[in-house]
Amino acid sequence: MRANRQWKFWLWGFVAFIAIVWLLRSMLAPFVAGMAVAYLLDPVADKLEERGLPRWAATTVVLLGFLLGAVLALLLLAPLLQAQAVQLVEVAPQWIAWAKQEVLPAIQRLLRRLPAAEVKQLREAAGNYAGTAVGWTADVLRNILTSGVAIIDILSVIFITPIVAFYLLRDWDRMVTAVDSWLPRPYAATIREQARAVDRTLAGFVRGQATVCLCLGVFYAVALTSAGLDFGLVIGLITGVLSFIPFVGSLVGFVASVGLALFQFDEFWRVGLIAGIFFFGQAVEGNILTPKLVGDKVGLHPVWVMFALLAGGALFGFVGVLLAVPVAAVIGVLIRFCLQQYMQSSLYRGFEIAEPTGLDLPPDPLLSHPAAEGAGRGDGVADMPPRP
Repeated sequence: MRANRQWKFWLWGFVAFIAIVWLLRSMLAPFVAGMAVAYLLDPVADKLEERGLPRWAATTVVLLGFLLGAVLALLLLAPLLQAQAVQLVEVAPQWIAWAKQEVLPAIQRLLRRLPAAEVKQLREAAGNYAGTAVGWTADVLRNILTSGVAIIDILSVIFITPIVAFYLLRDWDRMVTAVDSWLPRPYAATIREQARAVDRTLAGFVRGQATVCLCLGVFYAVALTSAGLDFGLVIGLITGVLSFIPFVGSLVGFVASVGLALFQFDEFWRVGLIAGIFFFGQAVEGNILTPKLVGDKVGLHPVWVMFALLAGGALFGFVGVLLAVPVAAVIGVLIRFCLQQYMQSSLYRGFEIAEPTGLDLPPDPLLSHPAAEGAGRGDGVADMPPRP
């Protein structure tokens, strides 16, 4: 097969894959979530299998342990979350009264200092935005109440994900072997090398970042609750979950907790204590947790992760969020591979190099090709097939 036909084949295959994901995005959530769970738990199942357990038994033990831990966490957190929800309903009138007494007079004093034309524009803009927000909220509530689509989606994720995860985890090694047998033979070594790089990137980021989120969520929930902050448990857990997106979780948690502390506490030192909890948490995350659990060699820049998550959510919804980090890892590895090939090619180095550059570069894949040298060896990665 000629090189241009190969490129067309893989390009059309990629386009077909994107089209399938786009068309089926509304029902892929439990399958993508099940694949993510299977990927995360596969190393544990491999360890149990090495100790003599059959694969099906290792899969059962690992998955049951994971589900049991999730259920116990929900059972422990549900009463606390319920108590804080009841507390929120109780204090909501006080917040409204405080806003009327403190915030509204301050806004009115500010408006009196502005020209009448600007005040009119602000009121029109506020009315338009308020109408839009109310309409959007009403649409969401109507969709929730009049259709069971959202409930069906939640139930499918809860009940189908464990089943998908079990079968994928049980057959993980066989699936990897099957996919490996489908690789084009001339490029199998190169594809395996890049797949290992993607696996290292995902393992370093996803598993490490998930552990960092868990540690931060527990720390912030316990610390904020111990400091006496209302809804500290909820804010701490939300901060931990959002910490999967670099910088977003800490920023949201800091603003919410300090703003609530300013309303709740009269003593300034208690507000400073709440802020100090977040500064301490950020110091521990940046200097201990992230370097130890994630490391600095995963190849996923925080800005790239944020862009991938936002873009995936905007394009494919919840499924896009689940696929964002793996796709970002694959793209990152492929870009680094392409840059490496470019740095070794004649496009970068030129067809002739008169003097040594002093760089310890691997062999040039173009100059070392049999067609260029008349030799019978390949490019150092995979032998190219002869052109028909």
